[in-house]
Amino acid sequence: MAVKKKTDPGLRTPTLSRRGFLGGCAAATAVLVMPSAFAGINRAAERALALHHLHTGERSRVTYWAEGAYLRDGLQEINHLLRDHRTGDQHKMDPQLFDLLYQVQARIGCRGEFHIISGYRSPKTNRMLRNNSGGVAKRSLHMDGKALDIRLSGCDIKQLHRAAKSLKAGGVGLYTQSNFVHVDTGRVRYW
Repeated sequence: MAVKKKTDPGLRTPTLSRRGFLGGCAAATAVLVMPSAFAGINRAAERALALHHLHTGERSRVTYWAEGAYLRDGLQEINHLLRDHRTGDQHKMDPQLFDLLYQVQARIGCRGEFHIISGYRSPKTNRMLRNNSGGVAKRSLHMDGKALDIRLSGCDIKQLHRAAKSLKAGGVGLYTQSNFVHVDTGRVRYW
């Protein structure tokens, strides 16, 4: 929190700057609105995910959080793995998305790897998918690095869908015909 000292030499008590006050309020609000499912996540010594991108064949087990902080190298590795497989474009993914996967896996108890059907989508790829099929949003959260289409090995997709919904942490969609679950860190909604 930013502390600004008054310039009057007679006053030595630090006062909170407007920016520091607003930042503190924002942080407090974030804690208050955080879904209860995430309340215990900070107790873990580290957070890791096993990922398998079905279109590129790449697999990785990545520790993305340890000792109270997100790990830059781990996040970069996941960002690379979740790149747009059609264009090769890479985007910074929302780390809360990884926390959501971590919590879903803990809730279900399946220790398999997450199969990635779709991670980041470039605007070009999103336009192409939108033109060729229904149900692709014009401003998809995939383009903002805030959405994934997934399966979890060893877990039924309906069970995966229920677990993701129970977190109340973003959008969750079930696509039974295509055999995947959509998760995102946007507003809470289900389909």
